[in-house]
Amino acid sequence: MTSVRRDPFSDARQDGDPLLGPDDPPAYEVLNPRGEASVVFLCDHASNRVPAAFDGLGLGPEQLSGHIAWDIGAGGLTRRLAARFDAPAVLAGYSRLVIDCNRLLEDSEAILAMSDGTPIPGNAGLSAQDAADRAEACYWPYHEAAAAVIEGIEARGRVPAVVMVHSFTPVMGHAPRPWHVGILWERDGRIALPLLKRLRERGDLCVGDNEPYTASSPHGYTMPLHAARAGRPNVQLEVRQDLVADDAGIARWNEILADALTPVLGNPELYKRGP
Repeated sequence: MTSVRRDPFSDARQDGDPLLGPDDPPAYEVLNPRGEASVVFLCDHASNRVPAAFDGLGLGPEQLSGHIAWDIGAGGLTRRLAARFDAPAVLAGYSRLVIDCNRLLEDSEAILAMSDGTPIPGNAGLSAQDAADRAEACYWPYHEAAAAVIEGIEARGRVPAVVMVHSFTPVMGHAPRPWHVGILWERDGRIALPLLKRLRERGDLCVGDNEPYTASSPHGYTMPLHAARAGRPNVQLEVRQDLVADDAGIARWNEILADALTPVLGNPELYKRGP
């Protein structure tokens, strides 16, 4: 079973004032909760929303629409894949700049005061209580929802596959990233290895194996928490952002990934405890 525990320090705000207002969206969205597939799609960076009380963290619309605030295209791609496979999906409801749901809370990257050279004024000088409030409002609810969906499938006697959907920038610093898609995995290659093979066999894609990130990075949290520690088959998809920046690109990559994933996820031998 997935174990998701809140930090006791985050049980309540000292002043009793709620972080999220009545007009703010929820901290997560669950799609297709009754989907028939034994697959769960998770999207940690689906949204660029910021609670109204934060006044955009001191950033303008252009900055909040850019890659520092979310994984461009990842939410739309997650929605399409969940519909294509008749699978449930859980999407985080707030920007990674509010709090990054793919980081341990004690990680220095969980709440950034600077992102890719851009200062984040609303994140400067946060207290431990401020960070705990954000976790209580925007972080734990997402992870608890993901755990509940996964455990709901297991309660029906199935071991679900967990597929995490992200996107990455075409350039980081001055270094171009040539990959169209990256497949991230660590010890459990049951999804990743056949998926890499199928994508490369197309002949028209530059496919990264643990590129542009590696699944063994100490910063990733969602994969170990919801999949690897429990031996659930898992993989993280990373699609280059310029390829999924609009609806046409998202639709194309939904087809590419669904075509490659269908035989992999259709293998009944996949749904067992692994390493």
